[in-house]
Amino acid sequence: MAVSLSRRALGLGLSALALPVAAQGARAASSPSPAGPVPLAQIKVGRFTVTALADGHADMPYTYFPGRTPEQVEAAAKAQFTARPSGVRFVFNQYLVEDGTSRVLIDAGPAGTIGQTGLLPAALAARNLRPDQIDAVIVTHMHQDHLGGLVAGGKRTFPNAEVYVDRRDVAHWTDPAKQAGAPDYLQTSFRLSSDLVRLYPRLQATQGDHQIARGVSLVDLTGHTPGHIGVRIEDGSESLIMVSDMLFPVVHPSLGTDVNFLFEQDRPAAHAMRARFFPRAAEAGSLIAATHMPFPGLGRIVAEGGRLRWAPADWAYQD
Repeated sequence: MAVSLSRRALGLGLSALALPVAAQGARAASSPSPAGPVPLAQIKVGRFTVTALADGHADMPYTYFPGRTPEQVEAAAKAQFTARPSGVRFVFNQYLVEDGTSRVLIDAGPAGTIGQTGLLPAALAARNLRPDQIDAVIVTHMHQDHLGGLVAGGKRTFPNAEVYVDRRDVAHWTDPAKQAGAPDYLQTSFRLSSDLVRLYPRLQATQGDHQIARGVSLVDLTGHTPGHIGVRIEDGSESLIMVSDMLFPVVHPSLGTDVNFLFEQDRPAAHAMRARFFPRAAEAGSLIAATHMPFPGLGRIVAEGGRLRWAPADWAYQD
């Protein structure tokens, strides 16, 4: 596997924020208004400030996890005190990376195309930021819940941003033949991917491991989609790796690396990638950010009694 995980500890101060909405901005018509404070969580990784933002949430039916029966997934959710009649709750976390000279956003959320979502503009506004102040957006893969916010309402939401996405995903999600043979639940992703390519003609198509700026690198995590990538943020001895859809709540890592998700294009490849990544991450004690884990999606994979489990990071109010 291309990614090399090292034993690094998070060093500088971390703080939790729950700020009132300063402005809601433009959102998809179907997206909700914030019911309360916009959740934000901020950490420091060397010279970088990384802010976790939330676009909202959606519940995924227990039937959406091939590799385990719905009954097994629901039982695991009950054991973790997170079971809901509607399924496993997915949060849509995005991450804003700032170093004083540039602002990089990792993913843009579904923007009202699924569940109770569309709150990313409000989260940015709570940081006193407008979409036109974002310098770059990294799309970890071209599913609707990661790119929808870039093209909400058929418009170029981040007009000044360079957009990075793996060329293998671009090839897959803009292929008419693949779209014609895809199930209905993937059609929105194909449509939004075409919008992305049309609205961002200077799209930066990368492949695999790739450094886009000092301390910000793309990491090849292919499997979930053909060009699924993570993002490593590092400065000196401190690092964070954002793994996108390598991890899903309830099922990972506790139920095993062979638990997939309905939307995955290559389930054997996704299984193989998790089987390599999870134990290495546990051995290294790597700080991880994951799109769909409970907000802010920060934690570590730890080995305990011969089993792996997710341990939320002790991130709030740290010195």
